[in-house]
Amino acid sequence: MSAALTVRDAVYSLLREFGLTTVFGNPGSTELPMYRDFPSDFRYVLGLQESVVVAMADGFAQARRDAALVNLHSAVGVGHAMGSLFTAYRNQTPLLITAGQQARSLLPLEPFLYSEQAAQLPKPYVKWSCEPALAADVPAAIARAYYIAMQSPRGPTFVSIPVDDWDRPAIALAPRAVSRRSAGDPELLAGAAAALPCLLPSTAPPPPPPAARSGPQRTTASP
Repeated sequence: MSAALTVRDAVYSLLREFGLTTVFGNPGSTELPMYRDFPSDFRYVLGLQESVVVAMADGFAQARRDAALVNLHSAVGVGHAMGSLFTAYRNQTPLLITAGQQARSLLPLEPFLYSEQAAQLPKPYVKWSCEPALAADVPAAIARAYYIAMQSPRGPTFVSIPVDDWDRPAIALAPRAVSRRSAGDPELLAGAAAALPCLLPSTAPPPPPPAARSGPQRTTASP
């Protein structure tokens, strides 16, 4: 992995590609590293309580017909947001919700204000939730959360991010063409079919089976 690229760099690059340059949130200590050197092309919309934050993001996403990005504070912030999260789930509103988590080195010690089972806390009112096993996996988790939120039926997704992950090294992750249909997508299927001749070692028909031997066949009598 390149030491020059951090998880923060990789995540903000992805968010730009997804058009998620507005962040709705109410930050706490575990979210502050995300906002260090906050990019000038992003804007932060502060809410005084987490249920209001998610409600604002819900309306914003519906108005723009695309996902909205939310950042909450660990277990406390997610807990405060649950009423509005339930509403967004019922509205089938695509929200990419992130929440801070205490440092990975402290989690075995059950630190104050950590989320004991972060990925389970917002269920069942999210389509998908995750706390990545490694810091380097955070960009891929963010990407997957966006793709799933935007697939029909749309809805909220959730990623828990430990506070010390943002400065860890990461690999640049380019966005992919992911179908937003729940059924087969004709365009993507046509693209896969067009790529098959390049992927297969040979398109020649298989050889015919060997001819049967001629002449009398020996049989064995049953006892």
